[in-house]
Amino acid sequence: MRTPMATRAVSGSSIFRSAGSPPLCAFLSLHLFHLRPSALYGHPPPGLFSGNLALGYGGGSRSRFAHSLVESVMEELEEIRARRRVRASIKMGLSSTKELFDVKLEKKTLQKGALLEFRKDSQKSLLAVASKPDGKKNWMVYDQNGIISSIKPQQITYIVPGIENFDHTDIADFAQRARDILDPAILECAWVELLEKNKSVTVEELAEVEELLHRKLVKEANEKELEEFVQLLISAKAMPPHSKPSKSSWIVEEKVRQKIESLEAYGIDACKNDDQRKTAGNILKAMGLSKISSAAIDLLIDVGYFPVHVNLDLLKFNIRTGYSGEVLSAAEDLLAQSSDPDEHIRKDLTFLKVYAIDVDEADELDDALSATRLSDGRIKIWIHVADPTSLVEPQSIIDREAMRRGTSIFLPTATFPMLPEKLAMEGMSLQQGKICKTISVSVTLRPDGSIAEYSIDNSLIRPTYMLTYESASELLHLNLEEEAELRILSEAASLRLQWRRNQGAIDTATIEPRIKVANPDDPEPSITLYVEDQAGPAVRLVSEMMILCGEVVATFGSYNNIPLPYRGQPQSNMSASVFDHLPEGPVRSSAYVKIMRAAEMDYRKPIRHGVLGVPGYVQFTSPIRRYVDLLAHYQVKAFLRGESPPFTAGELEGMACLVNMHVKVARRLQNSSLRYWLLEYLRRQQKERKFNALILRFIKDRLAALLLVEVGIQASAAVSLGKQIGDEIEVVVEEAHPRDDVLSVKEV
Repeated sequence: MRTPMATRAVSGSSIFRSAGSPPLCAFLSLHLFHLRPSALYGHPPPGLFSGNLALGYGGGSRSRFAHSLVESVMEELEEIRARRRVRASIKMGLSSTKELFDVKLEKKTLQKGALLEFRKDSQKSLLAVASKPDGKKNWMVYDQNGIISSIKPQQITYIVPGIENFDHTDIADFAQRARDILDPAILECAWVELLEKNKSVTVEELAEVEELLHRKLVKEANEKELEEFVQLLISAKAMPPHSKPSKSSWIVEEKVRQKIESLEAYGIDACKNDDQRKTAGNILKAMGLSKISSAAIDLLIDVGYFPVHVNLDLLKFNIRTGYSGEVLSAAEDLLAQSSDPDEHIRKDLTFLKVYAIDVDEADELDDALSATRLSDGRIKIWIHVADPTSLVEPQSIIDREAMRRGTSIFLPTATFPMLPEKLAMEGMSLQQGKICKTISVSVTLRPDGSIAEYSIDNSLIRPTYMLTYESASELLHLNLEEEAELRILSEAASLRLQWRRNQGAIDTATIEPRIKVANPDDPEPSITLYVEDQAGPAVRLVSEMMILCGEVVATFGSYNNIPLPYRGQPQSNMSASVFDHLPEGPVRSSAYVKIMRAAEMDYRKPIRHGVLGVPGYVQFTSPIRRYVDLLAHYQVKAFLRGESPPFTAGELEGMACLVNMHVKVARRLQNSSLRYWLLEYLRRQQKERKFNALILRFIKDRLAALLLVEVGIQASAAVSLGKQIGDEIEVVVEEAHPRDDVLSVKEV
């Protein structure tokens, strides 16, 4: 029967051996200290027996090299079989492990300076040099890592014969030479010698030698593949950027694909197994690079596999960026159907002037606003929300895909929608001048901004204006008579803000940056920076209406006992009034954020949202973008139809828990991507450009946290004596490295 030899692996400076394999030192000592050099090479290889390892070579004496190559190999094979017999005897209970070690050490005398091998644990053995006795039986040793340990006789697996006063600092050199010697070519020489001497061998011996020869061939083939792949890398690296191979060309051939994918996995710390890690390490070593993840990424960029600005987090987080054919087909089927399950109960609100206000690059418009002044002077508002549930049913294939994603992901370079893009854009998103299916939340306000009356209805609207925040702010500033409805909405927003503040709300408005990157795969893509003041009139208007909608839905759900994802946030133990001395805006908001407590969820009844200053709140206005909002729509829409809600409170909690995990990952990805491109934007600016910075707080002594107002990014720097929180200073950017997440600024 063919029995493969026990395997060995040498990694770094450590020597590992699978349990039960023969002592590595036994094999090495035969070749490093006892073999006739002529049997291996015909003459000693240069430097092989130099320095402290020249213990067996000198004066041409054959007495130190009495073993022939065949005898060495045969002894190695015999040792393998002996160890197998030992393992068998242990299993049969013929002798104890201690007795076996005692027999092994009887013939060997441990002396100071002896080179030995000892077992550190069941899977790992180390080389060491004996230093001095430790008690009656134990010895203090220096191992190959330079660590002093006390070991028991039972731990010693081999003592290299003929070695005296070995220097422990030379162990690494010994291990390296061992790696050079451990080559199946030695066994091939032994095979030839066996044939020449017509020496009889057993079937087992023959099989083991053949196994080693097979390993040699495999090793040589792997080395050749590695060499060819490295040449591909070197060639691609030398090409100009526009001529480098495409990413797809690296994955055509299986062997090339495996190696390039190993490099990619190594670069993002996502190796699936040791083979991938080892392959990538060998490639980096062959390229003369350090075995670190950043070196792998830089190499993949240099050969054109990755673009210069590759989003590593997008790869690390394994974000779903495409849809299966089955999902896309289901989306097409939904678009083809014309039926509306709520047609008979929809209110026609197409007579209202409707404003949809969002960022200028928004792909999914899922909310819009209307307003009028009643005869008694009170303000009536409508918050219209897109109605995706008119197409998508709970637990359908589209719904399950949306739940797996949890949210749409908005990056500077791309958008990855929660729902298939065509379905979201054509079947669900609000479109100017077209009749759209919505859920409309109507609210009548009291003069103090509190809710007097409300209703929630399935509806039809025809959006009048699609405005950006900038254009809406401009219209408000112009105060045009024909846009009276927009002024009423702004008035309502002011009433609501004051009412919420009276209820203890904390104003966390600050400066938010947005970046749009065109042609992100180019080495120098186009970057457009937007800085949005959340306290601006249009942004404030929209945010107040969204909060109002969330309060109404929570009140509606509570009154009708509807399980919903009710969101709350406890008040901080520290009163927000302690920050009243700070200037309003980013400085005070930054201080508030430091004391805010984590949000909480309840699925049976509303809980107070202390930061917003409302008795209950449900996210409801983004059902195309956020799955938790879509869940709320399912529940409310079922009630409006007179049906039982599709989900119990417990089911909602379980689904929301899974969804929130995906949302957290998406938020991390969005934040890291935004910061990367902000740093890239700063990297491109002229070194002498000055930026206005706001002192948010002091970290230590004169080291302050700053907000670069024109960019919307935070940094830290030492500021001059006398500067206070809230002061504005000028800074210049010293360093900005997006890949390393480094930003350094200094006051000027």
